Amino acid sequence: MNKQQVTAASKAVVRNYMEALTTGDFDGLRGFFTPETTWTLAGDLPVSRTWRGPDEIIGEFIPQMVARLVPESLEMEFTGLIAEGEKVLAEWTDHGMATTGAVYDQHCLAIFTIRDGKIADVREYFDTLRAQTALFA
Repeated sequence: MNKQQVTAASKAVVRNYMEALTTGDFDGLRGFFTPETTWTLAGDLPVSRTWRGPDEIIGEFIPQMVARLVPESLEMEFTGLIAEGEKVLAEWTDHGMATTGAVYDQHCLAIFTIRDGKIADVREYFDTLRAQTALFA
């Protein structure tokens, strides 16, 4: 594939992942990851670290974040994807009510690396002070 095709294919993987994420079907999300995928959440939250493999990412990290939100209140608004080659920058906003009673509105960015049609690496960034205050207080 040429660079344009790689870029389009990488962007499609992330778009499809983001669409699947809104369904809450965590087991279905496993198919987007390689066995060695890493997901790094920057910052100093209790969940900030590098998560390795689908079992940790889907089985531990995502549920720990979602458990801090009232499920029926959570809305994800995907606002953009920018891609070049195997790198894709995804931008979205989470809206919801935290189990603490706080309103949780969070602007998020993540850089995805796609290899062979799968997510190989993710580096996610958001306002960790807002998350600490609303979700981990």
